[in-house]
Amino acid sequence: MQENDITQLAAWLMNEGLKGAAEADLLAGFCEACRDGGLDIGRSMALMDTLHPVYEGRAFRWDSQEDIEAVFEYGPSGQGIGAENWRRSAFYHLQSTNETEVRRRIGFGDPLDFYSLDLLKEAGHTDFIAFANHFGSAGTIGEMDCCFVNFVTAAPDGFGNGDVAVLRRLVPALALAIKCTALGRIARTIAEVYLGEDAARQVLEGKITRGKAERISAALWFSDLAHYTRISDTAEPDEIIPMLNDYADAVISSIHEAGGNVLKLIGDGTLAIFKGGNSADACAAALRAEATLRKRLRDLNAQREIEGRPVTEVYLGLHIGDVFYGNIGSQDRLDFTVIGPAVNEVSRIASLCRSVDRNILTSSDFVNAVPKPERDDLVSVGRYALRGVNRAQELFTLMGKR
Repeated sequence: MQENDITQLAAWLMNEGLKGAAEADLLAGFCEACRDGGLDIGRSMALMDTLHPVYEGRAFRWDSQEDIEAVFEYGPSGQGIGAENWRRSAFYHLQSTNETEVRRRIGFGDPLDFYSLDLLKEAGHTDFIAFANHFGSAGTIGEMDCCFVNFVTAAPDGFGNGDVAVLRRLVPALALAIKCTALGRIARTIAEVYLGEDAARQVLEGKITRGKAERISAALWFSDLAHYTRISDTAEPDEIIPMLNDYADAVISSIHEAGGNVLKLIGDGTLAIFKGGNSADACAAALRAEATLRKRLRDLNAQREIEGRPVTEVYLGLHIGDVFYGNIGSQDRLDFTVIGPAVNEVSRIASLCRSVDRNILTSSDFVNAVPKPERDDLVSVGRYALRGVNRAQELFTLMGKR
């Protein structure tokens, strides 16, 4: 590659990194520009750990000849066959030795001691080089402390000295561009995991001023686990967290699939809202989430009973009303949530489920907003005084639900 090519590619990487270009596009653009400049890259892969509740990291691949899966996410690398393959990889070698570069001229007698080098040689490749771009402590988030990149060529003479020198100059810029995009992805992931999708979107759009909230009308969901105190007192201590996770997954996934937003997890309780296009849509969505939840609970309880583990049900209160939705808290600790009398009412409605022996209770306001024919399935269970609420309310349940 000529000096002008190198300068242009470095500038392109900076610009695309600032734009937040996808990591796979950055890798592909880099490799294609190198080939256009005479650096014969045949294959490449970049890999970086992330901060995610399920995935350990993401990998990006490019091939000059084949259409391949450009992006894949990987789970824990410390267990199963994945752990074995990882320990045999050039990237693991770089990580464990804290080196920045390793090369194997696989077409010229170098050992095939890293994972997949034998396959690369059989496919006609002649040279392999891998780089590790280690981050400083201030630039590390979770396990995301390094960007690994490798390159393979099928050129008859392998990578020339000039090719290696070019890669050494440009790979740090590629790693920095990839890291820039990855940091944005991590910020979104953390915000969505801890705040919920809608609240996270608003926070990342800049709505972080304390006390700034909008008044919205929403269907409100408050649920908690039936008999949780008794179960937690009698179950083995190491059963409590897995049980909470199992039932929380059923609740949260049901809400999300119906278009709702989970705002808060309070022990075994869940607060969520359904905004919808109008009140009828929001209430209908909440009822869809409830139906999905009951099916998931049947399946979950059947499986847990087979495993001899404690089972329970979910008490649910549904209400609709005006709430303030936004940032509440101190100068250095905010919560993006909903407040207002309607929030207090929905939690009180849910707490009555145990007393009236019903798994679901709704307010009359909720019933009035529900479109037909769903409204026909809701029947009155009488008027009840709610603690902290001035007026008694007529409550409803779904026909046939206990």
